[in-house]
Amino acid sequence: MNNDIAKEFIKNSSKHIVNINHALKTIKSNTIANFIHVDSKSIIITTNNVSSGSDLQEIDKYVKNLLSSDADKISSPRLPQLKSYLKIVGILFISEKTSNCVSLDEIENVLKNNHLFNDIVLTSKPRVIKVSPKADMAVIWIDIWDTQNGLNAKKVINQRFSIGSYIATVQSANMNPGILQCKNCWK
Repeated sequence: MNNDIAKEFIKNSSKHIVNINHALKTIKSNTIANFIHVDSKSIIITTNNVSSGSDLQEIDKYVKNLLSSDADKISSPRLPQLKSYLKIVGILFISEKTSNCVSLDEIENVLKNNHLFNDIVLTSKPRVIKVSPKADMAVIWIDIWDTQNGLNAKKVINQRFSIGSYIATVQSANMNPGILQCKNCWK
């Protein structure tokens, strides 16, 4: 949406809030639009809770009907996204010396093609960390784009899938710690 359309829309924001809330009430939604503001080239409508798909459709319909002459310039509404952090455990550490272990390319391929990850969008490449210097197991850290209430992560947490000859489990994680560095050998 261009900046002029957004500025025009914001001029009557209190009227738009009333109309949007009326439309939401018509579909028996518990969501209430609180206020509208413009951020760069977009209109942001803040609600009292996370909007459902039908709430977003109703808001989209209102905005596009109001700005019918510029409807083709308006993108569809979407919820803000956050990052969720997951880890995959149960896989042998990936080493160039070991010929029978799983490669990082194979892991990425499984994440793209496995039905568990259909709605999952990675924010970066997966990272592999060896569990400990003496263990031969790895933890694969993946960061994903998620909804505000973490629905995408909740769908895959505690799910099991196979990577090569291994059964991997997806677990919730705190923010990815990155690759640890040994304080003795500095590797």
